[in-house]
Amino acid sequence: MKSERSTAQAISGFGMDTITLAGPLEAKLAAMKEAGFSQVMLKANDLVGHPGGWQAAVQAVHDSGLRGTGFQVLRDFEGLSGHLHHYKIDIAKMMLEMCAALGCKVLLACSSTSAHASSDLDQIARDLRKLAMLAVPHGIRIAFEGLSWGRTINEYTTAWDVVQRADCPNLGVGIDSYHIFAAKTPLDEIDYLDPSKIFLVQLADFMWQETKTFEERMTTARTFRVFPGEGVHSEQLVDLVLRLDRLGYRGDYSFEVFNDDYVQMPLPFVAERARKSALWLAEEVLRCSVPLPNQMRLKTPG
Repeated sequence: MKSERSTAQAISGFGMDTITLAGPLEAKLAAMKEAGFSQVMLKANDLVGHPGGWQAAVQAVHDSGLRGTGFQVLRDFEGLSGHLHHYKIDIAKMMLEMCAALGCKVLLACSSTSAHASSDLDQIARDLRKLAMLAVPHGIRIAFEGLSWGRTINEYTTAWDVVQRADCPNLGVGIDSYHIFAAKTPLDEIDYLDPSKIFLVQLADFMWQETKTFEERMTTARTFRVFPGEGVHSEQLVDLVLRLDRLGYRGDYSFEVFNDDYVQMPLPFVAERARKSALWLAEEVLRCSVPLPNQMRLKTPG
Protein backbone atom coordinates (compact mmCIF):
# COMPACT_ATOMS: atom_id res chain seq x y z
CA MET A 1 0.00 0.00 0.00
CA LYS A 2 1.45 3.34 -1.01
CA SER A 3 1.97 5.91 1.71
CA GLU A 4 -0.06 9.12 1.58
CA ARG A 5 3.12 11.08 0.97
CA SER A 6 4.28 8.94 -1.96
CA THR A 7 0.79 9.07 -3.48
CA ALA A 8 0.73 12.85 -3.19
CA GLN A 9 4.16 13.08 -4.83
CA ALA A 10 3.12 10.76 -7.66
CA ILE A 11 -0.01 12.74 -8.54
CA SER A 12 1.34 16.23 -7.85
CA GLY A 13 0.90 17.20 -11.50
CA PHE A 14 -2.79 16.25 -11.49
CA GLY A 15 -5.83 17.98 -10.07
CA MET A 16 -9.58 17.60 -9.84
CA ASP A 17 -12.25 19.96 -11.05
CA THR A 18 -14.90 21.09 -8.57
CA ILE A 19 -17.66 20.37 -11.12
CA THR A 20 -17.17 16.63 -10.51
CA LEU A 21 -18.23 16.72 -6.88
CA ALA A 22 -21.47 17.55 -5.08
CA GLY A 23 -21.85 19.62 -1.92
CA PRO A 24 -20.41 22.84 -0.51
CA LEU A 25 -17.04 24.14 -1.66
CA GLU A 26 -15.28 23.37 1.63
CA ALA A 27 -16.39 19.72 1.48
CA LYS A 28 -15.15 19.38 -2.10
CA LEU A 29 -11.76 20.83 -1.20
CA ALA A 30 -11.44 18.53 1.82
CA ALA A 31 -12.29 15.44 -0.25
CA MET A 32 -9.68 16.33 -2.86
CA LYS A 33 -7.01 16.88 -0.26
CA GLU A 34 -7.89 13.64 1.54
CA ALA A 35 -7.46 11.77 -1.76
CA GLY A 36 -3.93 13.16 -2.08
CA PHE A 37 -4.44 16.00 -4.55
CA SER A 38 -2.59 19.27 -4.11
CA GLN A 39 -4.41 21.39 -6.69
CA VAL A 40 -7.96 22.19 -7.79
CA MET A 41 -9.56 23.63 -10.91
CA LEU A 42 -12.15 26.18 -9.80
CA LYS A 43 -15.17 27.70 -11.49
CA ALA A 44 -16.94 31.01 -11.06
CA ASN A 45 -20.00 29.37 -9.49
CA ASP A 46 -17.80 28.09 -6.66
CA LEU A 47 -17.30 31.69 -5.65
CA VAL A 48 -20.56 33.45 -6.38
CA GLY A 49 -22.63 30.53 -5.09
CA HIS A 50 -20.91 30.50 -1.70
CA PRO A 51 -23.28 31.44 1.17
CA GLY A 52 -20.66 33.76 2.61
CA GLY A 53 -20.05 35.58 -0.67
CA TRP A 54 -17.26 35.22 -3.19
CA GLN A 55 -14.56 36.62 -0.92
CA ALA A 56 -15.40 33.96 1.69
CA ALA A 57 -15.07 31.31 -1.02
CA VAL A 58 -11.65 32.68 -1.93
CA GLN A 59 -10.62 32.45 1.72
CA ALA A 60 -11.85 28.85 1.88
CA VAL A 61 -9.65 27.93 -1.05
CA HIS A 62 -6.62 29.60 0.52
CA ASP A 63 -7.33 27.90 3.86
CA SER A 64 -7.52 24.48 2.16
CA GLY A 65 -3.88 24.60 1.16
CA LEU A 66 -4.78 23.50 -2.38
CA ARG A 67 -3.22 25.38 -5.27
CA GLY A 68 -5.59 26.70 -7.92
CA THR A 69 -4.83 24.99 -11.23
CA GLY A 70 -6.92 27.59 -13.01
CA PHE A 71 -10.25 29.39 -13.11
CA GLN A 72 -13.13 28.86 -15.54
CA VAL A 73 -14.82 29.73 -17.69
CA LEU A 74 -15.15 32.83 -19.85
CA ARG A 75 -17.65 31.97 -22.58
CA ASP A 76 -18.58 33.57 -25.92
CA PHE A 77 -16.02 36.37 -25.64
CA GLU A 78 -14.53 36.62 -29.09
CA GLY A 79 -15.98 37.76 -32.38
CA LEU A 80 -18.59 40.17 -31.00
CA SER A 81 -19.10 43.84 -31.81
CA GLY A 82 -20.80 46.94 -30.43
CA HIS A 83 -22.65 46.67 -27.14
CA LEU A 84 -22.16 42.89 -26.99
CA HIS A 85 -18.39 43.30 -27.14
CA HIS A 86 -18.38 45.96 -24.40
CA TYR A 87 -20.66 43.79 -22.25
CA LYS A 88 -18.22 40.87 -22.53
CA ILE A 89 -15.28 43.13 -21.68
CA ASP A 90 -16.96 43.93 -18.36
CA ILE A 91 -17.60 40.22 -17.70
CA ALA A 92 -13.97 39.41 -18.53
CA LYS A 93 -12.68 42.07 -16.13
CA MET A 94 -14.71 40.59 -13.26
CA MET A 95 -13.59 37.05 -14.12
CA LEU A 96 -9.99 38.20 -14.07
CA GLU A 97 -10.50 39.88 -10.69
CA MET A 98 -11.87 36.66 -9.18
CA CYS A 99 -9.12 34.60 -10.80
CA ALA A 100 -6.46 36.89 -9.35
CA ALA A 101 -8.02 36.81 -5.88
CA LEU A 102 -7.78 33.02 -5.90
CA GLY A 103 -4.14 33.19 -6.86
CA CYS A 104 -4.86 31.26 -10.05
CA LYS A 105 -2.44 31.97 -12.89
CA VAL A 106 -4.65 30.69 -15.71
CA LEU A 107 -8.10 31.79 -16.88
CA LEU A 108 -9.82 29.38 -19.26
CA ALA A 109 -11.74 30.92 -22.15
CA CYS A 110 -13.69 28.65 -24.47
CA SER A 111 -14.59 29.29 -28.09
CA SER A 112 -17.81 31.08 -28.92
CA THR A 113 -21.05 29.29 -29.75
CA SER A 114 -22.93 32.52 -30.36
CA ALA A 115 -24.72 33.10 -33.65
CA HIS A 116 -23.88 36.79 -33.15
CA ALA A 117 -20.13 36.16 -33.27
CA SER A 118 -18.02 36.76 -36.35
CA SER A 119 -16.29 33.80 -37.96
CA ASP A 120 -13.40 35.98 -39.13
CA LEU A 121 -10.27 34.46 -37.59
CA ASP A 122 -8.37 37.75 -37.62
CA GLN A 123 -11.13 39.48 -35.65
CA ILE A 124 -11.20 36.56 -33.21
CA ALA A 125 -7.43 36.88 -32.81
CA ARG A 126 -7.73 40.63 -32.16
CA ASP A 127 -10.34 40.03 -29.46
CA LEU A 128 -8.21 37.37 -27.79
CA ARG A 129 -5.24 39.74 -27.88
CA LYS A 130 -7.36 42.35 -26.10
CA LEU A 131 -8.37 39.76 -23.49
CA ALA A 132 -4.75 38.82 -22.95
CA MET A 133 -3.82 42.47 -22.48
CA LEU A 134 -6.53 42.84 -19.83
CA ALA A 135 -4.96 39.89 -18.00
CA VAL A 136 -1.39 41.26 -18.00
CA PRO A 137 -1.73 43.50 -14.89
CA HIS A 138 -3.01 40.49 -12.93
CA GLY A 139 -0.16 38.23 -14.02
CA ILE A 140 -2.71 35.84 -15.53
CA ARG A 141 -2.37 33.72 -18.66
CA ILE A 142 -5.33 33.04 -20.94
CA ALA A 143 -5.84 29.43 -22.07
CA PHE A 144 -8.10 29.42 -25.14
CA GLU A 145 -9.97 26.18 -25.72
CA GLY A 146 -11.85 25.06 -28.80
CA LEU A 147 -15.24 23.63 -27.77
CA SER A 148 -16.21 20.67 -29.95
CA TRP A 149 -19.50 22.46 -30.65
CA GLY A 150 -18.00 25.92 -31.13
CA ARG A 151 -19.52 27.97 -33.95
CA THR A 152 -16.25 28.70 -35.76
CA ILE A 153 -13.54 27.16 -33.59
CA ASN A 154 -14.35 23.60 -32.58
CA GLU A 155 -10.96 21.92 -32.75
CA TYR A 156 -7.68 22.61 -30.97
CA THR A 157 -5.98 23.06 -34.34
CA THR A 158 -8.06 26.15 -35.15
CA ALA A 159 -7.67 27.43 -31.60
CA TRP A 160 -3.91 27.19 -32.09
CA ASP A 161 -4.21 29.07 -35.38
CA VAL A 162 -5.88 32.11 -33.77
CA VAL A 163 -3.51 32.03 -30.79
CA GLN A 164 -0.60 32.26 -33.23
CA ARG A 165 -2.30 35.11 -35.06
CA ALA A 166 -2.84 37.01 -31.80
CA ASP A 167 0.83 36.56 -30.86
CA CYS A 168 0.68 37.46 -27.15
CA PRO A 169 3.07 35.97 -24.58
CA ASN A 170 0.27 35.32 -22.05
CA LEU A 171 -2.18 33.82 -24.58
CA GLY A 172 -2.00 30.11 -25.23
CA VAL A 173 -4.20 27.09 -25.78
CA GLY A 174 -6.11 24.85 -23.45
CA ILE A 175 -6.18 21.21 -24.52
CA ASP A 176 -9.25 19.16 -23.55
CA SER A 177 -9.19 15.46 -24.39
CA TYR A 178 -12.98 15.23 -24.45
CA HIS A 179 -13.30 17.80 -27.24
CA ILE A 180 -10.51 16.18 -29.23
CA PHE A 181 -12.14 12.75 -29.10
CA ALA A 182 -15.65 14.11 -29.70
CA ALA A 183 -14.54 16.07 -32.76
CA LYS A 184 -12.22 13.24 -33.90
CA THR A 185 -9.35 15.67 -34.40
CA PRO A 186 -6.15 13.82 -35.39
CA LEU A 187 -3.67 13.59 -32.53
CA ASP A 188 -0.78 13.98 -34.98
CA GLU A 189 -1.41 17.72 -34.91
CA ILE A 190 -0.31 17.84 -31.25
CA ASP A 191 3.27 17.44 -32.47
CA TYR A 192 3.11 20.88 -34.13
CA LEU A 193 2.17 22.81 -31.01
CA ASP A 194 4.63 24.89 -29.00
CA PRO A 195 4.69 23.30 -25.51
CA SER A 196 5.39 26.68 -23.90
CA LYS A 197 2.04 27.89 -25.28
CA ILE A 198 -0.02 25.04 -23.84
CA PHE A 199 -1.30 26.61 -20.63
CA LEU A 200 -3.66 23.88 -19.42
CA VAL A 201 -4.54 20.26 -20.23
CA GLN A 202 -7.92 18.92 -19.14
CA LEU A 203 -8.50 15.19 -19.26
CA ALA A 204 -11.69 13.14 -19.41
CA ASP A 205 -13.16 10.24 -21.37
CA PHE A 206 -16.65 9.04 -22.24
CA MET A 207 -18.43 5.73 -22.76
CA TRP A 208 -19.24 5.64 -26.48
CA GLN A 209 -17.18 5.93 -29.62
CA GLU A 210 -18.99 8.70 -31.45
CA THR A 211 -20.86 11.95 -30.86
CA LYS A 212 -22.14 12.67 -34.34
CA THR A 213 -23.89 15.98 -33.74
CA PHE A 214 -23.11 19.14 -31.78
CA GLU A 215 -26.12 18.36 -29.59
CA GLU A 216 -24.74 14.91 -28.74
CA ARG A 217 -21.36 16.42 -27.96
CA MET A 218 -22.91 18.99 -25.60
CA THR A 219 -25.11 16.47 -23.81
CA THR A 220 -22.29 13.98 -23.29
CA ALA A 221 -19.84 16.69 -22.26
CA ARG A 222 -22.16 18.13 -19.64
CA THR A 223 -23.59 14.93 -18.15
CA PHE A 224 -21.50 11.82 -18.75
CA ARG A 225 -17.77 12.29 -18.92
CA VAL A 226 -15.69 9.81 -16.92
CA PHE A 227 -12.15 9.76 -15.57
CA PRO A 228 -9.24 8.72 -17.77
CA GLY A 229 -9.14 4.92 -17.89
CA GLU A 230 -12.87 4.53 -17.33
CA GLY A 231 -14.09 5.16 -20.88
CA VAL A 232 -13.64 3.68 -24.34
CA HIS A 233 -10.93 6.04 -25.60
CA SER A 234 -8.14 4.87 -23.29
CA GLU A 235 -5.66 4.14 -26.08
CA GLN A 236 -6.20 7.58 -27.58
CA LEU A 237 -5.88 9.20 -24.17
CA VAL A 238 -2.59 7.40 -23.56
CA ASP A 239 -1.41 8.55 -26.99
CA LEU A 240 -2.40 12.14 -26.21
CA VAL A 241 -0.65 12.27 -22.85
CA LEU A 242 2.52 10.64 -24.20
CA ARG A 243 2.59 13.01 -27.19
CA LEU A 244 2.31 15.99 -24.86
CA ASP A 245 5.07 14.59 -22.67
CA ARG A 246 7.39 13.97 -25.63
CA LEU A 247 6.62 17.46 -26.90
CA GLY A 248 7.93 18.87 -23.63
CA TYR A 249 4.70 19.82 -21.87
CA ARG A 250 5.38 19.94 -18.11
CA GLY A 251 2.29 21.80 -16.94
CA ASP A 252 -0.77 20.71 -15.04
CA TYR A 253 -3.35 18.07 -15.92
CA SER A 254 -6.85 18.60 -14.56
CA PHE A 255 -9.72 16.11 -14.60
CA GLU A 256 -12.72 17.94 -16.04
CA VAL A 257 -15.37 15.29 -15.44
CA PHE A 258 -18.97 16.42 -15.71
CA ASN A 259 -20.98 13.37 -14.62
CA ASP A 260 -24.57 13.29 -13.39
CA ASP A 261 -23.94 10.04 -11.53
CA TYR A 262 -20.86 11.32 -9.70
CA VAL A 263 -22.66 14.35 -8.29
CA GLN A 264 -25.08 11.91 -6.63
CA MET A 265 -22.29 9.89 -5.02
CA PRO A 266 -20.42 10.49 -1.72
CA LEU A 267 -17.41 12.71 -2.21
CA PRO A 268 -14.79 10.16 -1.02
CA PHE A 269 -16.09 7.60 -3.54
CA VAL A 270 -15.60 9.99 -6.47
CA ALA A 271 -12.32 11.43 -5.23
CA GLU A 272 -10.92 7.90 -4.87
CA ARG A 273 -11.75 7.16 -8.51
CA ALA A 274 -9.93 10.34 -9.50
CA ARG A 275 -6.93 9.32 -7.39
CA LYS A 276 -6.71 5.92 -9.10
CA SER A 277 -6.91 7.57 -12.49
CA ALA A 278 -4.13 10.00 -11.59
CA LEU A 279 -1.94 7.17 -10.29
CA TRP A 280 -2.45 5.19 -13.48
CA LEU A 281 -1.45 8.18 -15.62
CA ALA A 282 1.49 9.19 -13.44
CA GLU A 283 2.97 5.75 -12.78
CA GLU A 284 2.03 3.60 -15.73
CA VAL A 285 1.49 5.96 -18.65
CA LEU A 286 3.98 8.76 -18.10
CA ARG A 287 6.60 6.26 -16.99
CA CYS A 288 6.00 4.61 -20.37
CA SER A 289 4.73 1.27 -19.12
CA VAL A 290 1.54 1.55 -21.11
CA PRO A 291 -1.22 -0.91 -20.15
CA LEU A 292 -3.85 -2.22 -22.48
CA PRO A 293 -7.40 -0.93 -22.06
CA ASN A 294 -9.43 -2.77 -19.43
CA GLN A 295 -6.23 -3.87 -17.72
CA MET A 296 -5.85 -0.73 -15.66
CA ARG A 297 -5.77 -0.27 -11.95
CA LEU A 298 -9.06 1.62 -11.85
CA LYS A 299 -11.20 -1.14 -10.44
CA THR A 300 -11.12 -1.89 -6.75
CA PRO A 301 -9.93 -5.48 -6.16
CA GLY A 302 -13.00 -7.62 -5.48
